[in-house]
Formats: sequence, structure tokens, C-alpha cells
Amino acid sequence: MTLWADIVWPTVVIVATIMLIVMPLLGAVAYLTYAERKIMGAMQLRQGPMTVGPFGLLQPMADGVKMMAKEVIIPSGANRVVFLIAPMITFFLSLVAWAVIPFDEGWVLADINVGILYLFAISSLGVYGIVMAGWASNSRYAFLGGLRSAAQMVSYEVSIGFVIITVLLCVGSLNLSDVVLAQQTVWFVVPLFPMFVVFFVSALAETNRAPFDLPEGESEIVGGFMVEYSAMTYALFFLGEYANMILMSGMITILFLGGWLPPVDVAPLNWIPGIVWFAAKVAGCLFIFIWVRATFPRYRYDQLMRLGWKVFLPFSLFWVVLTAGVLVAFDWLPD
Repeated sequence: MTLWADIVWPTVVIVATIMLIVMPLLGAVAYLTYAERKIMGAMQLRQGPMTVGPFGLLQPMADGVKMMAKEVIIPSGANRVVFLIAPMITFFLSLVAWAVIPFDEGWVLADINVGILYLFAISSLGVYGIVMAGWASNSRYAFLGGLRSAAQMVSYEVSIGFVIITVLLCVGSLNLSDVVLAQQTVWFVVPLFPMFVVFFVSALAETNRAPFDLPEGESEIVGGFMVEYSAMTYALFFLGEYANMILMSGMITILFLGGWLPPVDVAPLNWIPGIVWFAAKVAGCLFIFIWVRATFPRYRYDQLMRLGWKVFLPFSLFWVVLTAGVLVAFDWLPD
């Protein structure tokens, strides 16, 4: 009984909880690709997927079957072990970060007191998978793509870090549930709107999304760090990118949009479950991700670096100092 009560049953509960998070997340990743193709099709006066299943709803499943049926081709000069591990790291990191994301009050796998530091650490590790892929492919195009992505992600992580510090100054806690509960009066998007914009644009760069998809610029370096990948190894990079989009949208929702909290404290709105509010806000952020891709042309690499180091870095640092000054001057520091 002791073995069952102390080891087996807690393990079963944790595994079941993990599956309750991972399986819907994988489904969301699959149908985010469908939503992106449909939304961009509507914005560009096209149909988008419409053949496989009603309204093309089975297209993500057909794409998955196609990827699994294809052969994984490893270049003769590549480092086989690192070449195969790189996409696994990228995909794995995009999933483990969800351990500290609160979907509703009390609905979190690991309610640790340093949740934001955990998220920042996981997002910082994401660059390793891409650099390993660029190096292990033994291709100039892949290597240049890996270098580009490393420089890009490191550059915009600095401004993301300062934005997070600004939010922490207003909350006084590193716990993500506390961050949400601190927004019961007003969402942080209102007083910290410039930081919201900086964080959202930095999230686009961090996930290598348009208009900052320089690491895989087809017109310059063919396919970037993924140029030598095929079948499921390519699919893992692809899925990791979309999972990171959902993760960044979740971070934006928690840090600035009140997490699971409704927009206003009105009785009819309070009957809607918190997880529904959370999912709706994440979906809204993802729609803007797609809208940006359908609207803006790709930046040049020097413009990308200039924006990160000469605009976002000094501005976010200034806003940290300004926020701290206002909190101290008006004695608004959290307990």
C-alpha cells in the first residue's frame, strides 16, 4: 500500500495531468497551421485548404501522415547524432515550458514561485536546437541560418527580459498565478502598453516569425537551418515553431491581458470558465501573429539588429527605470 500510495499513484496522476496538457496542445498546434492557411487565404483573396475533409478540416492530419510516410534523409557529411537531436530539443523545449503556465486559478502543473524565471530559462535554451541543426547539417546555408537565428534570438531576449522585469516590479512576485491575480483591477496592457508592444514584437523575433523570419529567408539562404531536413525531422522544427507561437501568446496573456480573468467584473461574464477566457485571449494573440505575416514584408538583417539593440533595448531599459521611479515616488510598491 505504501508503494502504491507514495510512488505509483502520484506518478499516474502527474502523467495523466501532463497528457491533459500535451494532447490538447498538439491538437492546437496542428489546427493552428490550418487556421493560418485559412486566415491568410482570406486576407489574400484565396481559398486555403478546402479539399481534404469538409472545409479542409482534415488537412493537418493529411500533412502529418505525409510527413511520417516520408524518408528521413541525413546528408553524408552531417554529424548524425547532433543532426537528429537538434529538432527533438526544439520540440521538447516548446512543450516543457507549459509546466508553469496557469490556465485557470489552481489549474497549473507546477505552481512554483519562480515560474517566470523558469519560462525565461526554457525560452533561452531554444537557440541551442537551431544552432546545433545549423552546424550538424554541414551546409553553408544551414550554418548561416543557425548563426542568424542565434544572434536574433539572443538580441531580442534582452528586451524581453527587461519587459518581464517591468511586470515583476508591479507584481512583487515571480509566481505566474500571482501575476494574473495582480491584474484584477486593471490589466497591465493599460499602464504598460509600450512594454506590451515591445514584448509582442520581440515575441515575433524570438519565434522567427514574419517579418523577422530571417534565419530561413528563402531568397537569401534557401531554407536556413532547416534546409537539409526532411520528413519528421523537419516536422519537429515546424511543430516547435508553432508550439512556441502558442507559448508566447500564453505569456502575453498572462503578463499583460489578465490571464484567465474576464475583461470586467460583470456577473454574466464571471459565469464563463477562466480557461475559456485564457484560450480566447491566446487565440486573439495568434490571430495577430498570422495577420502580421500576411501584411508585412520581411526585414533586412541590419534593420532587425538595429531595432533590437538601438530601439528596443534602450527603450525597455528606460521604461524599467521609469516604472520603478513611479512606484517608489507614489509608494505603490507591492508588499
